[in-house]
Amino acid sequence: MSLLSAGRVGRPHGLDGSFHVTRPRGMLLKLGSALQIGSDVHEIVRRAGTEDRPILRLRGVDDRAGIEALRGADLLVQRADAPALPDGEYWAEDLEGCAVLTRDGRELGVVQRLHPLPSCEALEVGELLVPMVGDAVLSVDIAARRIVVDDGFLGLEAP
Repeated sequence: MSLLSAGRVGRPHGLDGSFHVTRPRGMLLKLGSALQIGSDVHEIVRRAGTEDRPILRLRGVDDRAGIEALRGADLLVQRADAPALPDGEYWAEDLEGCAVLTRDGRELGVVQRLHPLPSCEALEVGELLVPMVGDAVLSVDIAARRIVVDDGFLGLEAP
């Protein structure tokens, strides 16, 4: 996938087209960067708020009515424009669709999405939530589309 989700257009902030971002990925929302919304591309010309609750204004969207028309739309960034992630970190888009296997090769399912939880993120694999911690996730191979987990740590070993 060549696009990464940077968040969604939330409620307006003031009258100049500024808005709150919901589900933000702060590292992708830098002043001057380009965001794709639908088929249009807009430059971020103002960034305020915090990493968890950013407020943006986009070039070409200059009033409250303009941003209301975009409310709920996905904010997308070209993968090539995204910063490199440190070792052991992954974009959610890369994990979705990966097969999840136990140490002995038993398939538990496929990652449907990544859930942000208060203490860590977790892979949703059917009804199972797998915490993205070293004790639970033994290896991630994005190229092979495979994640190996410790079934004993997850309480899934046969008695």
